[in-house]
Amino acid sequence: MKAITLKDFGPAENLVLQEIPKPVISAEEVLIQVKAISVNPVDIKTRSGKAQAKVLSQFDPIILGWDASGVITEIGENVMKFKVGDAVFGMINFPGHGKCYAEYVAAPASHLALKPENVSFEEAAASTLAAITAWQVLVDHAKIKENDKILIHAAAGGVGHFAIQIAKHLGAYVIGTSSTENKDFVLSLGADQHIDYKNERFEEVVKDLDFVLDTIGGDNAIRSMEIVKKDGTIISIPSGLDPAITEKGKEKEVNVYNTSVKSNGDDVKSIADLLSKGIIKPHIFQTYSLDEIVEAHKQIETGKTVGKLIIKL
Repeated sequence: MKAITLKDFGPAENLVLQEIPKPVISAEEVLIQVKAISVNPVDIKTRSGKAQAKVLSQFDPIILGWDASGVITEIGENVMKFKVGDAVFGMINFPGHGKCYAEYVAAPASHLALKPENVSFEEAAASTLAAITAWQVLVDHAKIKENDKILIHAAAGGVGHFAIQIAKHLGAYVIGTSSTENKDFVLSLGADQHIDYKNERFEEVVKDLDFVLDTIGGDNAIRSMEIVKKDGTIISIPSGLDPAITEKGKEKEVNVYNTSVKSNGDDVKSIADLLSKGIIKPHIFQTYSLDEIVEAHKQIETGKTVGKLIIKL
């Protein structure tokens, strides 16, 4: 099969298309003929030697990617909930070695859900890591409820654009930051209010929030403490949150912490349900072929991707 392997951590040009054997599945796995995959910022960070690089450095070959949709061609002997021919999608083995930049992927059945019939393979692949991140943050961690007032940084991005839709479904009042160019997009997703981060300081525009989702890092968490009410919460997605920030949160009686998404088939089913009902819809910014993976990585590196990038096989 064709797969994109990473010959060494570094620039996008280190991603190489080559022929390797198909995966051999375990009793708990299924083999998926991949129809579409999604490219995420964590892919770029890992490729450059950060994020999941330390975990993946023990493998040879290294195959990036954790998001996939496709058709099951083989099932392990202990797999009961799927059959050959099922169209499925999911976030595979995160954190760990997902190996989704390939024509075939071995995936634990517990990381997958059936693809809704009203959703394309491209849309399904787009609605995995980013959508599950937003779901786990808002539902499992922040426990967003009706009338909560929340701020989503980088609201036009992969996680952000799903977070707006999920938060609105949960009944929250949603404020999103983005550039002016993406204001209409952010509002079209259901956001109640938009802040142009280039020309406005969000801490001068809003206050008394219940929750802030920081998808960017930097000084956003510290600045966000000024706008969160006592016992409110700030969750930062980028890794490497300075412990001093957490301590400052304690001083201000604000809960500040970092979290990372984890593969969970039940959460994929929840996303599938929202997709099937039209409650959420992924925005696909651009679609590439497998041999255009370098271009896709370089697009993510611009920081100007709206929604999601997809590789169609």
